[in-house]
Amino acid sequence: MRIQFVTSPEVSIIIPCLNEEKNIQKLLDALLRQTYPLNQLEVIISDGNSSDQTREIIADFQSTHKELKIKVIDNPVRRIPVGLNMAIKEAQGRIITRMDAHAIPANDYVERCVDALKNGLGQNVGGVIDIKPGEKGWIAKSISIATAHPVGVGDAKYRWAKKAGEVDTVAFGTFYKSKAEEIGLFNEELLINEDYEFNAKIRATGGKIWVDPSIRAIYYSRATLRGLARQYFYYGFWKLRMLRKNPDTLRWRQAIPPLFVLGILMLLLLSLFWPLARLILAVCLGFYLLVLLAASTRESILKHDVMLFPGIPLAIMAMHLSWGCGFWWCLLNPENQGK
Repeated sequence: MRIQFVTSPEVSIIIPCLNEEKNIQKLLDALLRQTYPLNQLEVIISDGNSSDQTREIIADFQSTHKELKIKVIDNPVRRIPVGLNMAIKEAQGRIITRMDAHAIPANDYVERCVDALKNGLGQNVGGVIDIKPGEKGWIAKSISIATAHPVGVGDAKYRWAKKAGEVDTVAFGTFYKSKAEEIGLFNEELLINEDYEFNAKIRATGGKIWVDPSIRAIYYSRATLRGLARQYFYYGFWKLRMLRKNPDTLRWRQAIPPLFVLGILMLLLLSLFWPLARLILAVCLGFYLLVLLAASTRESILKHDVMLFPGIPLAIMAMHLSWGCGFWWCLLNPENQGK
């Protein structure tokens, strides 16, 4: 049977990608299972010249599944926002769904997002991401729970929301191409936080960002504490870069880590010659540890895994401290790239 494509697909799924041979097949399979009509979809993968088997896997998929239109474009700059903008400009659909190569959307992800967008619930619509361990082991499992826990991520509702509603940002959002062009697309100066800044520009024009927990996607978290710390250091570093241009977008959850790191450092210095500072430091750290242990105790009981008791606090501490250090490192080294 000959496959016929509509002249202009209604929805373009854009995906920045670099060396994703472990994940890209799962994503493509998930896109093939979408309940949204495949002849009204196109997939545009913006690849940063992958050096592994990513391109070969995509090519094999294209040859065996012609019912899903897939196009690969080159992103030699290897910046996510650059790749996203290239894909948007290439897109034929009037609706854009931004996806990630680490993600696996539910079968009805695109359909639900498009319905919510067309019903005017928001100018960028997304769901809740179900974070899964990047590898086997107690540390990887602890990291996946910590990065979806309110103690770890604050009010980032796209990670844990139970009710649909307006939020400040979403992951893997769906929006009209015309809206993206209106606000100037993604900020290509940012290596990280491009989604948050994109959503901030939508809000600045009076638009709404909408999250619906019935819209789900799986995302694989970092597998090691080192990888997690590196990731959140970059988050903190590039958050300050973004805040310099968008100071009104700061949220309380983003201010706490740098203030916490600064407070600890000041108390450590003061404790060298002021005994009371040692007491204050001990109380602050003791209270912080109690909060983390309380969170990990509950999760350990619910998931029947005693190793989560030490693992979750370690992961959350890595997130908070690395985020705060990245923020201050950017302040001290504004021309650095966060490396």
